Amino acid sequence: MTVNSCEEGVILIVDDNPTNLEMLFDVLANAGYTVLVAEDGESAIARAEYAPPDLILLDILMPGMDGFATCRHLQEHQSTQDIPIIFMTALSDTVDKVKGLNLGAVDYITKPLQHEEVLARVKLHLRLRYLTKTLKSQNQRLETEIVERKRIEEQLREQAALLDITTDAIIVRDLNNYIRFWNQGAAHLYGWEAREAIGENANSLLYQPQNLSQLEPVKQNLATSSAWQGELTQITKAGQVITVASRWTLMYNQNGQPQSILTVNTDITEKKQLENQFLRAQRLESIGTLAGGIAHDLNNILTPILTAAQLLQLKLPHVDERTQQMFKTIESNTKRGAALVKQVLQFTRGVEGKRTIVQISYLFSEIQQIIRETFPKSIEFSTHIQPDLWTVIGDATNLHQVLMNLVVNARDAMPNGGNLSMSAENLFIDEAAVRMNLDAHVGSYLVISVTDAGMGMEPAILDRIFEPFFTTKEVGKGTGLGLSTVQGIIKSHGGFINVYSQVGKGTEFKVFLPAVAATAVPAVENMELLKGNGELILVVDDEAKILQTTKLSLEAYNYKVLTACDGIEAIATYAQDQDKISLVLMDMMMPSMDGTKAIHVLQKINPLVKIVAVSGLVTSQKLAGSAVVKKFLSKPYTTKELLETLQSVLTQESESSGLRSFPSL
Repeated sequence: MTVNSCEEGVILIVDDNPTNLEMLFDVLANAGYTVLVAEDGESAIARAEYAPPDLILLDILMPGMDGFATCRHLQEHQSTQDIPIIFMTALSDTVDKVKGLNLGAVDYITKPLQHEEVLARVKLHLRLRYLTKTLKSQNQRLETEIVERKRIEEQLREQAALLDITTDAIIVRDLNNYIRFWNQGAAHLYGWEAREAIGENANSLLYQPQNLSQLEPVKQNLATSSAWQGELTQITKAGQVITVASRWTLMYNQNGQPQSILTVNTDITEKKQLENQFLRAQRLESIGTLAGGIAHDLNNILTPILTAAQLLQLKLPHVDERTQQMFKTIESNTKRGAALVKQVLQFTRGVEGKRTIVQISYLFSEIQQIIRETFPKSIEFSTHIQPDLWTVIGDATNLHQVLMNLVVNARDAMPNGGNLSMSAENLFIDEAAVRMNLDAHVGSYLVISVTDAGMGMEPAILDRIFEPFFTTKEVGKGTGLGLSTVQGIIKSHGGFINVYSQVGKGTEFKVFLPAVAATAVPAVENMELLKGNGELILVVDDEAKILQTTKLSLEAYNYKVLTACDGIEAIATYAQDQDKISLVLMDMMMPSMDGTKAIHVLQKINPLVKIVAVSGLVTSQKLAGSAVVKKFLSKPYTTKELLETLQSVLTQESESSGLRSFPSL
């Protein structure tokens, strides 16, 4: 399987329901996968053993051999035990789910199936399977290499090892740890030439004092088995900490007495860094999937509350002041909740915003003014901007938020004051640098650095700082969403972020953004809020409260409203009154028929239909294939945002080319 073949894997669907088989076959085949089907456990096992697929979607409740028994049989056979299995079930009992996971399944999908969820989970587990196979292959190659080298070392003994023919670091030391041989591979790896290293104590030359304890098991193994292999943390002449795969062999003289120790070291620093990045990305992806689902449900809850609070203020302008204050309290706290949900979504899928050409020097000026006016005088602030600095394509507000989060964290890390600096420079990332970071690509980047002289972070904390809700601050002084939001924004701009920190010496955040050569343009101001002219709007949403509050709000501002609770009802309503309906407000995530399918059918009925897509989770990029979608509205939305969006679509001239615009509202 190649890197791109995650999108073209072979998937076996096992279900006794022909309708489910047909639906899943169409969804997965249209997504580019090769699809096999089986209607019972016995035939599924036969297919899998004959030609193992890359992934199995397995129904639990089937006549004869059920899903659990089928999974157990597949896991017991060597040819099929590594195939990832995703159970499909309508069962919600935790015991059943735990049973399936204990049998070896990797995931569950609950019926009724959502196409987007099925594709997302299939893509995730195919990618994990590919990465797992790649890592196993690398480990097998490394083990094969180690075995082969040991065989050669045993044959040639110390005389052959002295040959300076390998790029690995080969070192021979006496029993008192003094270096007797140092090849060119060692000179290249550690920076010490042979004339500088020979005669020196290996422990003093290659290890920091705090890392000497890792040599204890090495000594014990040499005493009992005359050999040892494993990973060691060492240091170079330049002070760089590296990780090596190390093989130690106790050498004997002709009388069978221990004479010296042969060490062969391979630099695996880059490999370990990439492994850590992969594991961290895998953990964050799992957390993001959970957070995204929760955010979608919360947006559906907050939308009618926010709309109703604003509508009550409009409908009841003469109530007592206390009641009006309660309405405002409901509105303000709902907006706070919505802002928190948006922060979660910024972590899970980034943010879209209005993309323009941004000059970072302008953002630096704004941040500098805020720091001078609000930060303690004990913090000394400085900036450095490289001349002829490149620009970036992005959302200025979101990038401003990134810088504010980073400088506020730097301030909090220096409660007694210290130096805080920001810098920006141009950087071209080549292929060698790309190999050190999973998210980097060859090309031009603008690098923003925020450096403090604060307390620094331990490695255990540094590994978790981008997880949502993780914080080291006291209760009530931080949500744990600041850095996860920063990472979401940077990823949505096609960039990445690195962190360097040392306890007691401070921390440096380096933000890498793809650069362009262009001139910034001023942002366009928002249009004024206008009432409708009696246009008929079809509102489609599966949440009854959202339908009710949206209908009341639009009617209060001189619109006429029809409602539909799902895509099927929307199609029927539109087909009956299409000549009267001016615009369709379509929720994208609904049961029975979701917004994407409903839009496709409406477009067939009327190619000129005007649609505003609404969602608390789906991004506007996913709607870019539909020419009739004029705007995208993110839940929860205010009445002002709703009316501005409708006004913008209804007043724009119809264009035969079907141009689209997707602002982030």
